[in-house]
Amino acid sequence: MARLVLDNIPHIKAYWVMLSARIAQIALRFGANDIDGTVVEEKIYHDAGSTESQALKRSDLLRLIRMAGREPVERDTLYRPVTRTESAFTVLV
Repeated sequence: MARLVLDNIPHIKAYWVMLSARIAQIALRFGANDIDGTVVEEKIYHDAGSTESQALKRSDLLRLIRMAGREPVERDTLYRPVTRTESAFTVLV
């Protein structure tokens, strides 16, 4: 539904720290195309009472995305795909 209404917005984020991992997964199924990875020292939502973890293992995040019917793609801040190896990473321009 989000894509029908917001077709002029290229990226919709499902911020799992705020929503919970489960609701962020549902948001991916309904049009969101961005989900944050590990968040370091998130304070705002936790000071407001959030009990959601501040971190997910990479494997858990990938599983969550795949279970939502999406193919995970790591991207940089400009949404360019990033390819990683054990010793380096490349941004595909």
